[in-house]
Amino acid sequence: MSRKVKIIISFIVILCNVSCDQFTKEKARAEILNNETIHVFSDHFILTKVENTGAALSIGKDLSPIPKIIFLQIFPIVVLLLMFVYIISDNKISKLNLIGISFIIGGGFGNIYDRVLYNSVTDFMYIQFGSLHTGIFNMADVSVSIGTLLLLSNLIFIKIEQKSIEKTSF
Repeated sequence: MSRKVKIIISFIVILCNVSCDQFTKEKARAEILNNETIHVFSDHFILTKVENTGAALSIGKDLSPIPKIIFLQIFPIVVLLLMFVYIISDNKISKLNLIGISFIIGGGFGNIYDRVLYNSVTDFMYIQFGSLHTGIFNMADVSVSIGTLLLLSNLIFIKIEQKSIEKTSF
């Protein structure tokens, strides 16, 4: 796959993820009151808007302003840019890894955009099935999770393929 094609594919995936994230957050900001609870699917899928001033699960919310900017804005931007450089410069990157990393970049930039613009990230979805439940999350978090699952799937496919090759070579 040429570098130009990888850049185009990656930008499309990143843009779709950021757009979906920002669209849903804007709807949540406009239509859900702070800490309001809307039961969408019984007690299993709930919409409730919170503004998270930290990272995942509010980690870092109590940092003073300068460390918060460094650890929740600058450092993540650098990491996401390095990930982008990696996917466009790696000549042997698989399509699954290209898409997976692009999902992670899109989700990451969706949340960083909020942190820079609003000084918080809008979270609004919650899932619970019995004792299993999530924290309150947003579509950027879903993008990062899907990207991670794609990367893990690719690793599993590679391991299965390697074992298959090992069996046939004996």
